[in-house]
Amino acid sequence: MSGVFMTFKKWFCLGSLALAGVMGFVSLSAAQDDTSDPYQQIEQVTVELLNTIATHQDGYPENERAYFDGLDALLQDSIDFAFIARNVMGSYHKQATAEQRASFAATFRNGLIETYGRGLIGYENQEIVLVKVQAVPEGQRRLTVKQEIRSTDTVYPLEYSMARKKTGQWMVVNVVINGINLGKTFRNQFVQSAQRAGGDIDQVINGWSSESL
Repeated sequence: MSGVFMTFKKWFCLGSLALAGVMGFVSLSAAQDDTSDPYQQIEQVTVELLNTIATHQDGYPENERAYFDGLDALLQDSIDFAFIARNVMGSYHKQATAEQRASFAATFRNGLIETYGRGLIGYENQEIVLVKVQAVPEGQRRLTVKQEIRSTDTVYPLEYSMARKKTGQWMVVNVVINGINLGKTFRNQFVQSAQRAGGDIDQVINGWSSESL
């Protein structure tokens, strides 16, 4: 793995910790429920996320599969894995068959959950600051939730790009950690892998794993 992706993976794990630490830094109007307000939705997910971590932390890594399954069930309604996977494939999405698209979406989701989970399992109450919380205008479909991950000598900026679906549910569609755009990073990785494979999408899918993230 290149140095760029090693650095990216470290920041990705820091971003995972940020989502786990958002609870307690959010203060919202009770007039908005968690399906219409992205900040409150993240707060609700975090309550369940911390419970999942606490349940599996002592027995990890022996219980790793059960832990990943728990995360997957929790995050399926908060992260738009299909949308992100489609963007990661880029121009290859149109070239791919329906079976290849579905296969990559599933493979990408599993890899992301595993990387996310390994970053979260070491959570130790790092200081996370939600930079800005505000009312969401009626009809707004997209927004960015900004946070800072603060240590004694470093501040890592974190941005969640969120989109409101037709159901009214807000979902994460991209993350930028310390200036690194995860969506673009994954897309570049897919393109590079496809070029090395001579355009063989099946080979790219088969070679994609959480270890490459």
